[in-house]
Amino acid sequence: MNPYLKQYQQTQIQTASPEKILIMLYDGAIQFLNKAKCAIENKNIEDTHNNIISAQRIITEFMNTLDLQQGGEMAKNLYNLYEYLHYRLVQANLKKDISMLDEVIAHLKDLKQTWEEAIKIAMRERNQQSITTENQPQSV
Repeated sequence: MNPYLKQYQQTQIQTASPEKILIMLYDGAIQFLNKAKCAIENKNIEDTHNNIISAQRIITEFMNTLDLQQGGEMAKNLYNLYEYLHYRLVQANLKKDISMLDEVIAHLKDLKQTWEEAIKIAMRERNQQSITTENQPQSV
């Protein structure tokens, strides 16, 4: 890889907001699984395995960063979904099954889209709060 490109990517990650990193991780997992699909089609067992493992690591990170206490039922349901996706990737890796990868990719795309929408809503609410706060009279 071009050293300048690698440095640029590292800088992007280091300066990204947590929300942006989350979306980047979803994109990364989806890219790894698409590469794994190509590797299966090309009968490249090593690349298949490595790309699926990389996606599994991202999903494991999602699981590890969930706050099950504070997140309540929603966090538990999300954890269970991530656990299922991880299991499907293990099975896909063992069987070299593209349809299993497609299933996980579809879920990841849906989750990414949901997070993107939630991030937009949160940003709008923060912006609205800051506008409201700025327009309130200052107490002396």
